[in-house]
Amino acid sequence: MKKRKIVLLGLVMAAMIPLSCNEDFLETQPLDSISADATWADGALSQAFVFNVYSFLGYGGFEEEALASITDEAMFTHSGRNINVITEGSLSPAAAGNNRIVPQWDELYLAIRQANIAIQELPESTFEDETLRDRLLGESLFLRAYYYHQLMRYYGGAPLIDRPYGLNEDYSVARNTYAENVDFVVADLDRAINLLDGKEFTPGRASKLSAMGLKSRVLLYAASDLRDGPTATARSQAHAGYSNIELVAYPSGDRMQRWNAAKNAAKALLDETSGYKLNLSSPVTPEEGTQNYISMAMGGGSAVGDPAARSELLFERTHTPLFTVESNWPLGGIHQGINNGPNGYYNWAGNTPIQQLVDDYQMMDGSDFDWNDPEHASAPFENRDPRMYGTILYDGAGWKPRPAAVAIIDPFDEIQTGSYDDGSGGIIPGVDTRNSPIENWNGSRTGYYVRKFIDPDPAVVDNQSSAQVVPWPFIRYTEIVLNYVESCIATGDDGEALNWLNKIRFRAGMPALSSSGTELLEDYINERRVELAYEEHRYHDARRWMIAEETLGRGIKVMRVNATLKPGATPLSPYRKDTTVYDYEYNVIDNTDNETRTWDDKMYFMPLSRNEINRNELLIQNPGY
Repeated sequence: MKKRKIVLLGLVMAAMIPLSCNEDFLETQPLDSISADATWADGALSQAFVFNVYSFLGYGGFEEEALASITDEAMFTHSGRNINVITEGSLSPAAAGNNRIVPQWDELYLAIRQANIAIQELPESTFEDETLRDRLLGESLFLRAYYYHQLMRYYGGAPLIDRPYGLNEDYSVARNTYAENVDFVVADLDRAINLLDGKEFTPGRASKLSAMGLKSRVLLYAASDLRDGPTATARSQAHAGYSNIELVAYPSGDRMQRWNAAKNAAKALLDETSGYKLNLSSPVTPEEGTQNYISMAMGGGSAVGDPAARSELLFERTHTPLFTVESNWPLGGIHQGINNGPNGYYNWAGNTPIQQLVDDYQMMDGSDFDWNDPEHASAPFENRDPRMYGTILYDGAGWKPRPAAVAIIDPFDEIQTGSYDDGSGGIIPGVDTRNSPIENWNGSRTGYYVRKFIDPDPAVVDNQSSAQVVPWPFIRYTEIVLNYVESCIATGDDGEALNWLNKIRFRAGMPALSSSGTELLEDYINERRVELAYEEHRYHDARRWMIAEETLGRGIKVMRVNATLKPGATPLSPYRKDTTVYDYEYNVIDNTDNETRTWDDKMYFMPLSRNEINRNELLIQNPGY
């Protein structure tokens, strides 16, 4: 999360962050000419103040460097961004990695401070609109809960500050336990649910459903392996040697009770509303499955896709003044295409899919993809889970019209990430590779590009200064369905879990599952992986399931495609994919370029920075640091 210019209304001191006694934040003068009394006496000004609290959400997951690139979903193409500190396990209190990927402790507390001001002032506000007052208070409670949930899932238990601190107070505050953090956040969300009940739904603003969805997530995390002290200490060396386990997990207690709480919270939302096309009794066609998935990714922000898919969005980052203005071109939500698209379109290939993600998409018949199967290996991009085609661009995939200068090389608008026989003993490098004549330094290192969240509308040209308006899904309905499925599995209700899991698969065009027990849990883990790919869940899921060493920490696999001419064939000029002219060889190799990966159990949590520890002597560092 980058530091941005924030416009504050009212008597808002850019005061010290509750836990960081930094004189930069000791300004006591109003930042503009509107007094506190005027702010809370006027509904529009009070609303503007709360909108500022939203602004700390930034671009959501549409930063140039994505959380996916510290997981087994993607690799970041460009070196020198402090991502390697995380992926190589060299995190420390002095080197915490890229601050656009991981929300920073101090900025989260600045956001919490602004929420606390609103929560303190709104009950005493004097404007007449009671409905607006309740709505703004509910939104502020939701936002405080959201920022605390970010602290919890990256750092563990944090000091609970429920009021704005003033001058001459003691800013040294100890961390509360993880259990106390969960209770605090859930209490805020319960209040928000009550206050927002019946209020008008506005895209981008918190609602009753937003609060119910976040409550489901928080309680699911609380029931997971990483948050159960006995489980975590048995499976992690860092936890086993940590004397303050209560700061990051429940030291004891009834874990089944926590699973039931998670199950009930998820079911309450499923009973309250419905998602997108989850009422099917059999699979749709593969083509419709892909289109359904693209429609959900577009979230109603594109001319391409079904507007009804907006029903998936329980809380979103829109492209309105509610959030940070898109002023840092080419960063942010409207530039997902240039940040991640192919270099053959003059884009930057930022967060490219890795082979492990591609391999986890099943075949259309529901069987696992297997490189040892000759039929699979000879045509690895055929007959796969339709969601793969809505998520990943691969060699030969159709895409947008090429820019005029590139159309001479590729007039067929197909992704070219391979090497192609030129018929004279040489090769033609794909226009989307690192050997391309077009911005080769921006070529993918993995042989893939991300398609998800990039508007496929040909009228949206990604490398221009104003592009797409696709919303970021902070919370969507299908996440809550999956939360419910996981809780059902944990509580032994396999039938209910299968019922809902198959609803998701039918929408995607995939056949029903019929597994149970451990096999069902494995199916669920993979289903969650592919359904929520690139939505900032995999990093948290792999950690809370404590499977990070074998997932996040494994080495990167990449794809190399080679096309050789069939005997007697004449090379196509310009090149296009054609299996009647070329034989295609697909080689999966270990990545040796740009980064290596390892896992250290300390990385289950981010470290508190050295500066924070120095400012607040009561803070206890996380395990392993």
